[in-house]
Amino acid sequence: MAGPALVVPAVKKHTATVIMAHGLGDSGGGWVGLAENWRRRGKFEDVKFIFPNAPSIPITVNMGASMPGWYDITTFDELQTDAHDEAGILRSRSVFNDLVAAEMSAGIPSDRIVLGGFSQGGAMSLFTGLTSPHRLAGIFGLSCYLLLGNKVKSLAAENGNANRDSRWFMGHGDADPLVKYEWGVKTAEVLKKDLGVTDLEFKTYHGLPHAADPLEMDHVEAFIRKCLSPVSEGGAGAGAGSKKGEL
Repeated sequence: MAGPALVVPAVKKHTATVIMAHGLGDSGGGWVGLAENWRRRGKFEDVKFIFPNAPSIPITVNMGASMPGWYDITTFDELQTDAHDEAGILRSRSVFNDLVAAEMSAGIPSDRIVLGGFSQGGAMSLFTGLTSPHRLAGIFGLSCYLLLGNKVKSLAAENGNANRDSRWFMGHGDADPLVKYEWGVKTAEVLKKDLGVTDLEFKTYHGLPHAADPLEMDHVEAFIRKCLSPVSEGGAGAGAGSKKGEL
């Protein structure tokens, strides 16, 4: 079973939430430092950050050994959609949808929630964003790719394509030997051309392997700022339905 999600609470009135998912073999603790760095710099003080932990599951390409993962990987060609672990993907989508629902129940509108992640976590964020019934402020995926590409269009349609016009961000290193750069490029193309995403920014990081770097984190910071404009006292900020509040 997965451990509880790690939370970095807002330090001012909580008006927005960012959910960020780790990659295969990692944990939520591997990304908490990102939010703590923003805290030290006085950034996003009204934002709560949630870093969920994946359960430990057998991974086929790891000789069946268990490690934290959002779904099994059965082939090193992760664009081979008929080999995707559909049951695991849908199970993890429920985890992320439940996190969104819990924030909404606590009074945070869905268009004040950003969902994102790295590698497997990024792939799950893209998939959840595409197929969620809730309009989110933004979705980002780093060093990742499209899951269930043979079914995701129909799954998105079933939920009204709620995030077609939300903000999207993808980043990928062009020296990535694990989740190949061309997979990220192809995913961005499919999101725009086949799935109707209207506002997608794709950034290439030259020489970057399967990792994140400071420039990419600066771009993620800027993306979150665009998605979550500050809330004035007694008023609401500009959510996903508005392009205002870009700093």
